[in-house]
Amino acid sequence: MLHIRPMLLSELDFLMDMHYESIHIPQNKPPKDELLNAPAIRKYNESWGRAGDAALLAEWEGQLVGAVWLRLFNEDNKSYGYVDAETPELGIAIAPGHRGRGIGLALMKEIIELARADGYRALSLSVDPANSSAVHLYERLGFVRCEVAEGTSWTMKLNLV
Repeated sequence: MLHIRPMLLSELDFLMDMHYESIHIPQNKPPKDELLNAPAIRKYNESWGRAGDAALLAEWEGQLVGAVWLRLFNEDNKSYGYVDAETPELGIAIAPGHRGRGIGLALMKEIIELARADGYRALSLSVDPANSSAVHLYERLGFVRCEVAEGTSWTMKLNLV
């Protein structure tokens, strides 16, 4: 049975594992520590727990199998999916071997409701258009493409109001 709950700070290592999984590099993906500490990526996890950070974890039969998270950025520290300083960017990942069970959809629905409850007017994300299953999930939830971010990723946005 699937259970979704807020992340504890003691589970930060699992969130970093999921952050690594969320970065779509089909071939020659650098090791976790190298990739997560790259200057363009480090901003997503540095000093986790600051104001505006939120994460939910998915448990399947008592095992952590996925995570979804929000983080705010600003004009001086833009992210790949940056829209504006009031719109948190979200990230999501499901552990290999647990994909295709509806866990991603359940996590997305929960984080969308959390963002609404916290008073956010929109959410944004960055996605590689080659990751067709992710693009399909985001479109199913109402995200629309708003621009091409740095490199080849798409920025997508969901209005919550």
